[in-house]
Amino acid sequence: MAGTGDAVTDDDALYVLTAALLTPAQFPTVLGDDYPAACAALALEPYAEGYGLVLGQDAGGARWTVVVDDVSLVAMAIAAWDCGMEYDLSPDDRSMVCALPGWPLAVAVAAPGLAAPHDPPPAPDTGGRGPVPLAPPATGTWGPAHRRMGADEIAHQWTSWREQLDDTTASVSSDVTNDGAGFGPGSGATTGTGAGPGDETGAAPGTGTGVRTRKESRERATHGDRDGEKAGGEHGAGAQGPDATAPTAPPPVVSHAGLRRALTEAHAYLDAPPPPGRIRSSFAAGDSRMLRIDGPGWSMVARTDDMAFVLLDDEPGEVFPVGRGTQLPGLLEALDAIAVRPV
Repeated sequence: MAGTGDAVTDDDALYVLTAALLTPAQFPTVLGDDYPAACAALALEPYAEGYGLVLGQDAGGARWTVVVDDVSLVAMAIAAWDCGMEYDLSPDDRSMVCALPGWPLAVAVAAPGLAAPHDPPPAPDTGGRGPVPLAPPATGTWGPAHRRMGADEIAHQWTSWREQLDDTTASVSSDVTNDGAGFGPGSGATTGTGAGPGDETGAAPGTGTGVRTRKESRERATHGDRDGEKAGGEHGAGAQGPDATAPTAPPPVVSHAGLRRALTEAHAYLDAPPPPGRIRSSFAAGDSRMLRIDGPGWSMVARTDDMAFVLLDDEPGEVFPVGRGTQLPGLLEALDAIAVRPV
């Protein structure tokens, strides 16, 4: 394989453009809600050791994704590139598992001196019936891949998203639903308070994924979904009248059916652990952890010392902030305990 500073002269050489890990703790979420699903999308066995994905172009400019089993080498290359250092990623041929046409991720760069990136034609011996080239999800639509990508973006730009809200303006509390029940039985959660935004600065939230936070999102989560569910009685937002101050107002209830289902299913993971990779934990500021949790039709991103954001397949582009309340801290702590972590 040719590195980013090499010219491609061999017809079989691959000009490496970027790489990604495919492990239980780190994988491109465009491929699936969990590690086995991501492997299945590439027709790979979900081995615990994982894989490295090397994306590049051949001498003719065609897109290829080379799957290798040398995960450590790919991880070192990614770490070096993230630090602005050069790294010649050239896995040994013996580590190659397979080569797949196309790229599963959007790649903004191209190899110099080669034809523009394009999908390779089917091999002659396949009679024109080769595998369908990999491709990133189409833009302009909303689906599971976009929902997961949106949650990933919030995790990467947490401060930019978090500073839009304070503890009194989060759309809903995790405490109760409109029927007075918690989002999960017997959570054993402890009381906590939300942490303020960190000191870091980030890009403007919402860039490139069609995800946005809007007043409409908060109103929909608080006052009900399209079926007309409403926040109940004296526990609803604004119940204390116009003279009540925001810090003393009780948190609004979770009446949005999709949001309530996401919280309930996340809690159910404590009794029936999901497939590997559906709950992932990574470093955050201080002693806290950043959690990425996915389920059928929903994605959650949360910090263990702070609040959570939920995205739903049924609510294109909407982001629902969930305040800590009394149940969320215990839920996040318990989910972090069973999450997979980068090695």
